[in-house]
Amino acid sequence: MATDTQHPLDLFGIDALISAEDRDLRDVVRSFLAAEVRPHVSGWFEAGSVPVRELARQFGGLGLLGMHLEGYGCAGTSATAYGLACAELEAVDSGVRSLVSVQGSLAMFAIWKHGSEEQKQEWLPRMAAGEAIGCFGLTEPDFGSNPAGMQTRARRDGDDWVLDGTKMWITNGSVADVAVVWARTDDTDGSTIRGFVVPTDSAGFSAPEITGKLSLRASVTSELVLEGVRLPSSAMLPEARGLSGPLSCLSEARFGIIFGALGAARDSLEVAIAYTQDREIFDKPLAGYQITQTKLADMTLELGKGMLLALHLGALKDAGTLRPEQVSLGKLNSCREAIAIARECRTLLGANGIALEYSPLRHANNLESVLTYEGTSEVHQLVIGQALTGLPAFR
Repeated sequence: MATDTQHPLDLFGIDALISAEDRDLRDVVRSFLAAEVRPHVSGWFEAGSVPVRELARQFGGLGLLGMHLEGYGCAGTSATAYGLACAELEAVDSGVRSLVSVQGSLAMFAIWKHGSEEQKQEWLPRMAAGEAIGCFGLTEPDFGSNPAGMQTRARRDGDDWVLDGTKMWITNGSVADVAVVWARTDDTDGSTIRGFVVPTDSAGFSAPEITGKLSLRASVTSELVLEGVRLPSSAMLPEARGLSGPLSCLSEARFGIIFGALGAARDSLEVAIAYTQDREIFDKPLAGYQITQTKLADMTLELGKGMLLALHLGALKDAGTLRPEQVSLGKLNSCREAIAIARECRTLLGANGIALEYSPLRHANNLESVLTYEGTSEVHQLVIGQALTGLPAFR
């Protein structure tokens, strides 16, 4: 006879570790997504198309875009609240969370942290409202994990800058109003990397969409092509010099992924538990078999441990003491465990697990990308290894 059931995260007392204000914000996001986004996401995934502008305006109305930033129309929430929102977004779909992450933690954060006051006033209020969409151009066709090798160039021509190069795998690129583009310059004291705020209606800028994806299909992914894009000197981000500029933005985005990937894992596990309780095999529920319960128990353990780590890292970030190598710990753990959970949940659904009606395989497909972007698992292992040994092993 069945007894009372508990949600996987209730076993860890997770809600007791979250402030009432942050819980309330999380619950508002969860309710909105359940009503307005979740019913449509499997269709978007199947079609490989998503209404980015409509979603951006809705998310802007909720205060989700750049929500952890201060001023310029941003909500100024805690880092933990932002993480919890990312978990809710990715519980629906990684592509939906990517839209918010790229807008707030990459494009907006780059302008907020490294931009001039004029750049902030021009772009951040509109981006926070979802009226303007941003993208972040760092990765290149031949340089992903090694951004120091980038080939995109910015050269001086009088008082202007002229940009030439190609960026690849850029979320929101084809629908963006503004791109933060990183390029190598030849400054008087040597070559370095600088960031530029590039309106996408600039002459010589194009962003062909990448199609044929097997992952993140509910997300717009693009190439950025810059052919003699002329910009005024005021387009440069004045406070970013060298790789520390884009890497600081990546660290912000990785923080959201720590929570976000666990949202996909949680949703997969919730679906698997509900399915196995309803599905009868040999005249009793699939959930009543020992193999099923050991799988559910093991996945619950990894999900709960991941959430405890995520909340701890959130507390460190709110205290201003979070270090990049700690972000690597969180991203490595969350992505690795989340994709394992999504795949295992698919097995519990049997043949039905390949149907779009059920989320685990869609989550697993998406997590293949999340495992790779903002630093592959191997890169984060090496970041942790360097922290432990003091020896860089990237070459």
